Amino acid sequence: MSEVAYSKIVKDGLWTNNTGFVQLLGLCPLLAVSNTVVNALGLGLATTLVLLASNITVSLIRNLVRPEVRIPVFVMIIASLVTAVELVMNAFWHELYNILGIFIPLIVTNCCIIGRAEAFASKQDPLRAALDGLAIGLGFTLALASLGGLRELAGHGTLLDQAHLMFGEAARGMTLHVIENYRGFLLAVLPPGAFIGLGLLIAAKNALDARAQRRAASKTVALQEAEA
Repeated sequence: MSEVAYSKIVKDGLWTNNTGFVQLLGLCPLLAVSNTVVNALGLGLATTLVLLASNITVSLIRNLVRPEVRIPVFVMIIASLVTAVELVMNAFWHELYNILGIFIPLIVTNCCIIGRAEAFASKQDPLRAALDGLAIGLGFTLALASLGGLRELAGHGTLLDQAHLMFGEAARGMTLHVIENYRGFLLAVLPPGAFIGLGLLIAAKNALDARAQRRAASKTVALQEAEA
């Protein structure tokens, strides 16, 4: 595979080929734990760490693994890294770990991780593989946090509630009460609200992309008319 530009790797991971908004991979944890920003950030950053480490490891051993066994080897690497992340979260962020529950070990089954290992990291140098893992992970975290923020705001009228679960006791005052005396909207924090929220965010992204394409087309036409 030819070398990919660094700027394209970042743009694809964060926006153009975003895991949550475009590829629609990892929807199970995306929808399940995105009821608050803090929960979403916790799972998103854990997934990013696994993506980064797995991409680097796969890239380093890409010339040592026979093609016939590459997928089992990649899965073993990912499973080992997820286990390490799970143990660290259990030790240092125990309450958040309990809230996220089964979705931490289920990072192993996230299609985007094995997909990036097979489609990108196994064919690129470690630096590009690391950047790809970081960009894809942060793009997934962006999707999670955006959906979490939307659902938390609609459901409770707050943002960053229970921030101390991730940032420590000093963060107890970080909660933003955006809508005072808000009585809540139950649908937003229930599973149907996750689907509705994701659909709204995907629609917003598509609208922004369409607007950018129209502007680019208008500039191209204007340049052609100026040159004519």
